[in-house]
Amino acid sequence: MVQKHYVAGFQNFVDFMKNFKADGQDINILFTGAKMDSGISWCSDCVDAAPFIAAALEKAPAESHFIYVDVGDRPTWKDMTNPFRKDTDTHLSVIPTLIRWKNPQRLEGEQCQNADLLDMFFNDETD
Repeated sequence: MVQKHYVAGFQNFVDFMKNFKADGQDINILFTGAKMDSGISWCSDCVDAAPFIAAALEKAPAESHFIYVDVGDRPTWKDMTNPFRKDTDTHLSVIPTLIRWKNPQRLEGEQCQNADLLDMFFNDETD
């Protein structure tokens, strides 16, 4: 079963990744908007993509990690100086964004609602 992790905020993400040991397993990271009190993200594109990502994740290799990263509330995300936008490891321009850590695999925005792209993303060998 895929090992799932949750991180909120940029500094927590940096600290988490600095200490994270994947033991050679793929690290897949979803960057998405924070959930409001209702339990639903303020980011409608993230909400729309969620069931597609969840379905694809069910078929992902068991020997992998999935990290859900909350980029903050709407004002935090919309700030063009948001560190998630500036960091060379994340370089986000839209959410949701799904990346394979330290690899070229990347899906952005509406691509995260495409079942075929998601299947290829999770099941593509990086070797």
